[in-house]
Amino acid sequence: MNPIAGMGGRVGLKGTDGEAYEEALRRGARPVSPHRAIEFLNHVRSTDFEIIAAAGAMGEEEVLASNKKDLLRLVVGERKERTTAEDTKTAAREMVEKGTDIIVFVGGDGTARDILDAVDEEIPVLGVPSGVKMFSAVFAVNPRAAAKVLDEFLRGRTSLVEREVLDIDEEAYRRGVLRIRLYGYLKVPLPRDDLLQYMKTVSKGGEEEENKLAIARTIVEDMEPNTLYLLGPGTTVKAVADLLGIDKTLLGVDAVVNKKLVGKDLDEAGILRLLDRYSKAKIIVSPIGGQGFIFGRGNQQLSPRVIRRIGRNNIIVIATWNKIKDLPYLRVDTGDPDVDEMLRGYIKILVDYRRYIVKKIV
Repeated sequence: MNPIAGMGGRVGLKGTDGEAYEEALRRGARPVSPHRAIEFLNHVRSTDFEIIAAAGAMGEEEVLASNKKDLLRLVVGERKERTTAEDTKTAAREMVEKGTDIIVFVGGDGTARDILDAVDEEIPVLGVPSGVKMFSAVFAVNPRAAAKVLDEFLRGRTSLVEREVLDIDEEAYRRGVLRIRLYGYLKVPLPRDDLLQYMKTVSKGGEEEENKLAIARTIVEDMEPNTLYLLGPGTTVKAVADLLGIDKTLLGVDAVVNKKLVGKDLDEAGILRLLDRYSKAKIIVSPIGGQGFIFGRGNQQLSPRVIRRIGRNNIIVIATWNKIKDLPYLRVDTGDPDVDEMLRGYIKILVDYRRYIVKKIV
């Protein structure tokens, strides 16, 4: 487990690599991975296996805090107050040497890359999503889905497939520039059910840009007075800001009232303060291409507290035809199962000028 993965999300950072971790602490960030790891472990139904855990905060503590503590047989690596990517790689290599059948890791794309560096395609791996962004295709859709995948693997009901590990430049990402590259492949157990996410895809082209503009025109024309609009990340939502003449944070959350910018690159605390000022509020989000997530991937500032206060009926989902046509449904992974359940069901998606389709959030 990467103990610092995902800490930057709610405080408005785009990751926790390097100096971002210290900045996340200064902003009051709290660990995310321990909760996700324990949720995963507690929902694994099988008990006919043994656990090798990385020492201390890298997994051992979480196993001991879960209902699988009696299955812990061996601890590898050193207990450290501050862990690094090298600690992840060392622990993974030791696990392979001890005869591990599968490595389950909790983290984001950076952790997936470290696992790839350490074990390549030697043994199967499974990612429990806990980062700020998870663009790679080696993750389950949420911790409970990861538990189901492991159960199926232990029963011999999965096939092994190669899945993509994507990497981004986090420094460029924080500046609003998205640079994605294929880093390599890992072997992942694939169950019969759709429990794994796909990699992020990017759509470009003149027709795509015209589609974004048509969506933006509808949103701007329908904006209500004295209403707070929270604009989520992505180029589709950025088209709305461009039409308003606002300098949008491409990969952050900005706020607009009466078609004027009132908050830029907001964290969860900043959004909550604005919600105290404005009685009416709406969220505008667009699903991640290829994955379908509208919450829980790259927009953790729009936290369960924020979503509860705004309400499901005030969520506006927008997507271009190219992005939405191959998505069978939308997904959420807010970190709060009750909020995820509140969001599930059918929702309208604006796909062109005053044209909507309906998709199910699962």
